[in-house]
Amino acid sequence: MAEREEVSTPPTDTVAQLRAVLDGRWAHTRDIVRDQIQASDLVPMSGLSMADYRARMLDAMTAMVPLGFPADGFAVPHGGTGDVGAAVTAIETLGYGDLSLMVKAGVQWGLFGGAIENLGTERHHEKYVPGLIDLDVLGCFAMTETGHGSNVQALETTATYLPESHEFEITSPTPGSRKDYIGGAAEHARYAAVFAQLITAGPGEEPTGRGVHCFVVQIRDADGNDLPGVTTSDCGHKGGLPGVDNGRIVFDHVRIPRDDLLNRYGDVAADGTYSSPIESVNRRFFTMLGTLVRGRVTVGAAAGAAGRLGLTLAVKYALVRRQFSGPDSDDELVLLDYRTHQRRLLPLVARAYAFAIAQNEVVAELHELQSGDPADADPEEIRKLEVKAAAIKAGHTELASRAISEAREACGGAGYLDENRLSRLRGDIDVFTTFEGDNLILRQLVAKQLLTAYASDVSDLDAVGWIRFVASTVKDIALEKTAARQVVQTLLDDSDEDPENSDLTHPGTQLRLLRNREDHLLRTAAARMGRAQDEDADAQEVFTGTQDHLIKVGDAHIERVVLETVVDVIGRVTDKQTRTLLKRVRDLFVYSLVEDDLGWYLMHRHVSVERAKAVRRGVNELCGVLRPHAADLVDAFGVPDTALDVPMIRHG
Repeated sequence: MAEREEVSTPPTDTVAQLRAVLDGRWAHTRDIVRDQIQASDLVPMSGLSMADYRARMLDAMTAMVPLGFPADGFAVPHGGTGDVGAAVTAIETLGYGDLSLMVKAGVQWGLFGGAIENLGTERHHEKYVPGLIDLDVLGCFAMTETGHGSNVQALETTATYLPESHEFEITSPTPGSRKDYIGGAAEHARYAAVFAQLITAGPGEEPTGRGVHCFVVQIRDADGNDLPGVTTSDCGHKGGLPGVDNGRIVFDHVRIPRDDLLNRYGDVAADGTYSSPIESVNRRFFTMLGTLVRGRVTVGAAAGAAGRLGLTLAVKYALVRRQFSGPDSDDELVLLDYRTHQRRLLPLVARAYAFAIAQNEVVAELHELQSGDPADADPEEIRKLEVKAAAIKAGHTELASRAISEAREACGGAGYLDENRLSRLRGDIDVFTTFEGDNLILRQLVAKQLLTAYASDVSDLDAVGWIRFVASTVKDIALEKTAARQVVQTLLDDSDEDPENSDLTHPGTQLRLLRNREDHLLRTAAARMGRAQDEDADAQEVFTGTQDHLIKVGDAHIERVVLETVVDVIGRVTDKQTRTLLKRVRDLFVYSLVEDDLGWYLMHRHVSVERAKAVRRGVNELCGVLRPHAADLVDAFGVPDTALDVPMIRHG
């Protein structure tokens, strides 16, 4: 866990105090980006052609270079500032503006730049990093293929070493090996970080596949023309993100210098001899991907910002739009005075708070790991961060998608109008549940890591081998506690071991409820997999048959980790009034989670019927308690005024 910091909020108004908690360690960076969004009116636009929109985004990126944050993600010796947390926070905050810009910036400085920074060595840092910071080197991240998206290890693009010329030959051998959906590939990128199967042979050896590696490949000349052997094409119109030039790349025996292999984890000598500090192909592959975790963290964070923008628009509309008069009155009520409308929006606001706080911790942990010497990084801490990043990315993007969709519907016809931006925002956010890890895959990844308890001896196993490993160690499965938080342990010790007999507003009771659910799901998943020990059981069939269970484990883990972070952070807020309000937000977060899964809690007797009824009453009561604070709660998100300047709010 990142170093613990006191959260001391300034003694000003409620909004400022709440914002200090939400903005966290890199509040200054958030304000710089907010000011840029406001000054340049960086909001989704209507009426622009695709070409004009793309040009606008490139101009906006260029204007950001002097702000400093593009350099933050790179080490000082490479020409950056080494402030990884600031780099991620800046791109996250772009989610309050135009998500096309967030994606373009994330691809250039996060994905393309991150590949060179984290997978390359000194020769690559000197050659590429200064230019990619100031946009003299425009790049893209060419991992995904038409035939292989989530299954990166099975990519088909090949990079065959030719010792006679000291070059690699990059080839797309099948239609399915075409690089697809690549941001920047359609127009702006001149270079690509290409992931391909490395094939090489030392003297007297047969050519051998060494697994997926990354190469820097120039794909266009200075005038934007495809280089020989490279064929790019445009993905065209998409469901959203019109300013992102997604494209496709096909390679036909493209030669690149041997030095353009990003060789931190695997190198090829002039004579073709392969070497790596990591002997295992699988472990090497997952280590390489682990260094790129920043992209996953950034996507989750930016989605969260977009979700908060959508909720702010909907809540502000609900505070000005009137409909139907109340009893004994001729005055029409504002939408947010109706309990059903409160139930639509306020639990999502509570979840947005919870995930924003949890996201801040993930960014801080990423910063600590990637700001130091890579050689000093603890492999177990890296793995834990990978799991946590996958969990928060899946949960945060899922929340953002749901929140924006609910916000659109809660605004009725006004929400459907392009001028009010919610329909456009919904199109832009849609793909966030897919890229940087499909959420279903990520939730399974989280569950699998929990079931194997970070065991290093299973990193070489395929799905069948993994299922057999879990089955053989079923009695040893235990809930992995991801953070040593003294405040959490104290609260657990202070609560009744039976949540049924405790006050549900007690944080210890809330923690125990979510921990018990995760533990139950984890143990029963392991027990189901025990069938793989039966001689007649097909391990692959067992794996497929338990995927729904694994996803449930992943969801339970995500929610438990988020709650632990929220409890910890609230306990460090020094202002009593702010702390009390945040506790009610936390209560609504937990009550709404339990209500959403009441069927499971009842079926497995983790709550009684009476407690289930109390949960539903509690959601209503907490919505009523938070209703007077609704404006303050969303104002604390700090969405720039220009992003909220829409007709439905101006005119009610």
